Amino acid sequence: MSDITCERCGNICSEGDSFCSSCGMSVSGQGDFSLEETQIHVPGSSESPDDEGASFVVLEGAKAGSVFHLMRSKTTLGRHPRSDIFLDDITVSRRHAVVISESGSHEVEDSGSLNGTYVNRSRVEKSPLQDGDIVQVGRFKLEYRGTE
Repeated sequence: MSDITCERCGNICSEGDSFCSSCGMSVSGQGDFSLEETQIHVPGSSESPDDEGASFVVLEGAKAGSVFHLMRSKTTLGRHPRSDIFLDDITVSRRHAVVISESGSHEVEDSGSLNGTYVNRSRVEKSPLQDGDIVQVGRFKLEYRGTE
């Protein structure tokens, strides 16, 4: 495995990284990391995100207005470049939380983060999500939009 040098900041990234852990740029060289409509797809899935339903909308944080569609059985949130939902802020742990999808429902589980994971302003280790719940990860506030 060979290392990749970030074109923006010169940080050395691993070959498997999608984004630079230093500046957040796509290490594939396709420009800045933009989350305006980010879709988390199951490999091999032909369904469009509009048909899937469940998503997070970023209400507060550096990527306010961004949408993340939850289309995997486990979706990771964190500051690690390989996170499914990459939240580049020092208040977010590298492996902060995971959203688990099962039978059309979702729950968020803290991954031992330093600052904790909150649902509707209450710190949780694990919590089911309902439409309209606000999940806070570091400075980011994400509104959960269920499959209804």
